[in-house]
Amino acid sequence: MNKFLKEFKDRGYFYQCTNEEDLSKLLEKEKIKGYIGFDCTAESLHVGSLLQIMCLRLLQNHGHRPIVLLGGGTTRIGDPSGKDKTRKILTEKEIEKNIKSIEKILKNFLDNKNPKTKPVFVNNYSWLKGLNYISFLRDIGKHFTINKMLTFESVKTRLDREQSLSYMEFNYMILQAYDFLELNKKENCSLQIGGSDQWGNIVNGTELIKRYSGKQAYGLTTPLITLASGAKMGKTETGAIWLDKKMLSSYDYWQFWRNVDDKDVIKFLKIFTDLSIEEIDKNKNEDINRLKIRLANEATTMLHGKKAAQNSEQAAKEAFSGNLLGSNLPSIKIRAKSINEKITILDLIILSKMEKSKSEIRRLIKGNAIKLNDKMISDEKFIISDKLFQNNYLKLSIGKKRHIKIEKD
Repeated sequence: MNKFLKEFKDRGYFYQCTNEEDLSKLLEKEKIKGYIGFDCTAESLHVGSLLQIMCLRLLQNHGHRPIVLLGGGTTRIGDPSGKDKTRKILTEKEIEKNIKSIEKILKNFLDNKNPKTKPVFVNNYSWLKGLNYISFLRDIGKHFTINKMLTFESVKTRLDREQSLSYMEFNYMILQAYDFLELNKKENCSLQIGGSDQWGNIVNGTELIKRYSGKQAYGLTTPLITLASGAKMGKTETGAIWLDKKMLSSYDYWQFWRNVDDKDVIKFLKIFTDLSIEEIDKNKNEDINRLKIRLANEATTMLHGKKAAQNSEQAAKEAFSGNLLGSNLPSIKIRAKSINEKITILDLIILSKMEKSKSEIRRLIKGNAIKLNDKMISDEKFIISDKLFQNNYLKLSIGKKRHIKIEKD
């Protein structure tokens, strides 16, 4: 088996392949281009997209060239896969802003220096915006049957639940197949990688290429990654784990990985780090907390850099030891005027952005989960006064693992 495909499987990335034997032969014979598409529905991707990013990284590590398709065109429609309702349609300005932000995130994970493997960024709006509807139906639409389209899971699920599926969304799978055809023609791209829910769309693309030009193209899908709790990767009780540095601090990102369930640690070391399978297997019986710190450091280094990972580890140690003024704890500033206006603990937590809902904060207070300077707060009307600040700082903790340093400005 080809080395790329072997590692793809060993790391737990593999779910399905359209023609594995032929793809393996092609990868042995030449360096190829493979693509993954990202719709630009938000300003940032979250860790739910990280497996796809790691696939591009692995492709690059094996000397192949990744293509990142940013769906400026398809985002205007919305992929029905895995959705139970029509997605909100964004303005062109919002989509363009999201594209720039997501491209910047992906450049953190991919090598942009080697001219042979540096990622190619494309926006499918460049070829979708000028499509002639009549020509498109005649040249592309004729290769698709409604009978087959109705069998795809994304369509079937919505219809079985009697949830509306707009004609606009129904067309998404044709447009995604057309994307693959365009990349095959323009970039000689022969592989599309996507999540398991994209299988039908990917197969459509390989079949369209075969019918349209007689060329062979391939599809590879990844499994759905969930946490040991059963929750979807990317979402936590405290919100999404964003990959945009402005939307989530390196400390909070580090903490996400440090606090994963024991059952997930080895699996996540294989999926979300560059550590070799041999090294992971050799150390799998190490102390679980040391392995979690290794996972947190490796994952954080990849996105935020080595220094940020080291600082985050140090901050976690300081928080755990009760060091109030630890220089590495994440911090925010609040105006001294706010303190003089006698804000409550509820207001302070909302200002810190550690929680958004006052009802949730009340629940945490009742559960003895809120501390100021390591002292428990049991009264939701507790007033934040000047005397709480030591050297102009105050430490706010929610539970054992979430800490922030509040500086009076």
